[in-house]
Parts: sequence; structure tokens; C-alpha cells
Amino acid sequence: MTYDVAIVGSGFSAIALTLNFLRFLPPTASIAVIGDDPGFGRGTAYRTEFYLHRLNVPAARMSVFPGEPEDFVDWLRRRGKPVFAEDFASRGDYGLYLRDTLAAHLKPRASRANVDFIRAKATACIANSETGEAQGLTFHLDNGSVLSARTVVLALGVGTASLPVPQEKIAASLGAQTVVNPWRLGWLSRVERDDEICVFGSGLTMIDQVLSLKAQGHRGRVHVLSRRGLVPHPHPRRRPPAIAPQLPESRQISALLHALRAQAEAAEDWRSVFDGLRPQTQALWQSLDGEQRSRFLRHAMPWWSVHRHRVAPDVHERFQQLLDAGVVKVHAGYVQTIDASDSGRAVVRYRERGRQTIATFEADWIVNCTGMERAGIGHSPLLQAMRERAMIATDPLRLGIAVDEHSRVLAPDGSVQPGLYAAGALTAGQFWEITAVPDIRVQAELVARQAADEVERRMPRPARSA
Repeated sequence: MTYDVAIVGSGFSAIALTLNFLRFLPPTASIAVIGDDPGFGRGTAYRTEFYLHRLNVPAARMSVFPGEPEDFVDWLRRRGKPVFAEDFASRGDYGLYLRDTLAAHLKPRASRANVDFIRAKATACIANSETGEAQGLTFHLDNGSVLSARTVVLALGVGTASLPVPQEKIAASLGAQTVVNPWRLGWLSRVERDDEICVFGSGLTMIDQVLSLKAQGHRGRVHVLSRRGLVPHPHPRRRPPAIAPQLPESRQISALLHALRAQAEAAEDWRSVFDGLRPQTQALWQSLDGEQRSRFLRHAMPWWSVHRHRVAPDVHERFQQLLDAGVVKVHAGYVQTIDASDSGRAVVRYRERGRQTIATFEADWIVNCTGMERAGIGHSPLLQAMRERAMIATDPLRLGIAVDEHSRVLAPDGSVQPGLYAAGALTAGQFWEITAVPDIRVQAELVARQAADEVERRMPRPARSA
């Protein structure tokens, strides 16, 4: 079967695109949504039911539609969960909101485009031009079926980052005690109450997992190890008014950071400057040349992340109590080896940051909380196959795939691939700030509107009556 539009993916980007296509496409159009995640649109992040797994953005900025800022807040209130605009709702509730919003848009069957949700993974594809058609792709799915679409949006997201140490430097006998993907929460039930835990990574995922452990009655010590030992800052209880920073004309990272640092120090609350920068972030990133973007990633990104991607205040307070009590200890350094002790525990050796000394601690579990991988191609057989066929190109900084300012996918020679778009984290090389709901929802609306216009132009016009 040939569809007008195919969306490849099953996370938030895919659900935002589907909702917008339902708004913009005529009822005669057809949409295929290809993804193998059973919780379509909710993904791992929004399936959690743990009450301390909160959104990191206030509820008023989490509507799936940019033009309807109260949509999520109204949904919460209708379900007896009154919130203020600046409250941080649970991620589980947000997942239910996405489910209900999609269901509401699918209900009027006669007045909307047809949508087929295909529970499968696309593993390979060929360009329809190879079979004589003007544009589009034909996908081969892992369930043995084949489908074609004239317009395609890639919304695959990224995979889980690997452990920060080569596999050959980890004792083979520790396999059962090593958690590569912590969101497969079954590992929590296997942890003994007094087990010691080693967590690699000190960002948002780490805080989620540590609080999940403690909520289940875990009493053991938790060692957190990352290269710089930086932990996310909290949102304030009361959000200060945003202050748009005054940026210098220079596009040298050092000059930009100097100006931002000075204005943050002068502000009553430094977070007001960061919040004021947000509307400018994508344009600022696009104004940097490749060398300055690379410098930012090498030297400034960890500090940017802990200031920019903050946690709900009550969640931070609970985590801070664990730090103050010594239950959680944060180490800064570089993993050297993970050996097995005579008793079968993991022996973690790391070089302390800023020193040449080797420090050691033991743990019963190794948990990978290093977050998401930077490049969006390595985890996907489909994207790898598309790269091999010169359909896509990795962006110069390996943040994802190359797209233009309209999210249109670029071929290796820089030309636009007709009818092929990308959305979400895959487009970070072009947009940088494109992993959170407030940014992705804007992109999804723009992509769907532009692609829907193309679909309508292709559709046959009704013949005029004599």
C-alpha cells in the first residue's frame, strides 16, 4: 500500500507529528505510523508511574500544541488534579494526556485523514525514484511487510549511551550485575536492600533511578561517577521573570559565555537569564560556525546541561538530603577498569579529575545512567541502511542527521531529499535545543504544515462541471 505520509518512530515526536497531520491533512489523505513501542507516544519517559518522576518543564509549557498553552493544565484539572501553571506534573500523567489527546483526535473518523498504526520496525528502505516514481520511500519492516509513502518524516529519537569504559575492561563475570538500560525497571526488584550501587552518569536519569531505588526501601550506599561530577540544579519554587540577555556581536564561545556569566551573576536569580536565553538558543546555535559549535560541545556542554536542564524543586530537595546524609556520594573522574573481587563484587577503578591518582570503590551493581547517545544513527539499522544508500548524511558534529532550516533531510552532497523530513533529537545538529517538548512541538507543527501542503498539491483536483 502507498500512503501519503509515513511517520517513522513511536516517541513524543511521532505523536506530535501525528496530531498535527490530523489537523492539517484533508480526510482523503492517508497516514502510516511505523513504530515498535507498545506505548506509542509515551515512550519510556512517560510510561513511568512513580510519583517522583516529574516533568522538568512547568505544566503550562507542556501542551502538545504551541498555540494552546493551557491544554495540558486543563486536562489535569478536568481529572481532579488541579495544578498551577508553574507546577511540575508527573511524567506518568503527561503520558496519559498524550494518549487521551490522540484518542480525541482519532475519534471523528469521517472528518479526518485515515491513520494506520503499524507495530513493526522499519529495517531498510529504497527510494521510490528507483522504481520510476517522483519521490517517496518504500520501507521493509521486520514483520515481513512492505509499505510505501510519498512523504516521510523520520522521528526515531536516539538510543541509550554506552557505558563509559570499553567492554574488554569490564570483568565478564559481572554481566548479570550490570544494568545497561536502567529504564528496563525490572532490575530494581533484584537489588537487595543493603547492596551498594555504582551509577555512571550524574544527570537527570541518575536522579530518577536513585530516587526509585530509595522509594523501594533501598538502604545501601550509592556511588555516582561522572567525568566532572556535576549534578543538575533545581528549578526555583517561584519562577523569576525571564530576562533576555544582551549578547555580544562576537560569535566566539568564550565571548558569549563571558557575557552570559556576567549577566547571570548580576541578576537576582541566574535562572532568569537562562530562561530569557531560551527563545534565542536555536538562532544563536545556527549563528555559530563549526569550530565554535565544536568548542561548545568539548568545553561548555556539561555546565550548560546542569544549568539548563533543571529538576523540580521538591525532587531536588529529596536528592540533596541523600547527598547531605552521605547515602549518595558523587565522584568526578575517568573510569579505568571494572574488575571482579573474590566475593564477586565490582571493583571500580577511576582516575580522579584533575589528578593522576587512581581511586577505587566496590559495588554490587553497575548502572548505566549516562543518558542518550549523541549521534542518532548508531542505534538504528534503518538509518544505517539509509546512510549506506546515500539517502541521509551524519551532521558534521555527529549529533544526528543533516537537515536544513526547514527540517528537510539533506543528502551527502548537501541537496534536499524531496519529501523526506526529520524531527526531534535527530535534528540536533541544525537546531541544538530540540529534545524537550516545548521545542519539538513547534518543529512538529511546522513540519506537518509544510508536508501537508505538499500532499494537497499532489492530490488530483475535482473536475469542473460543464
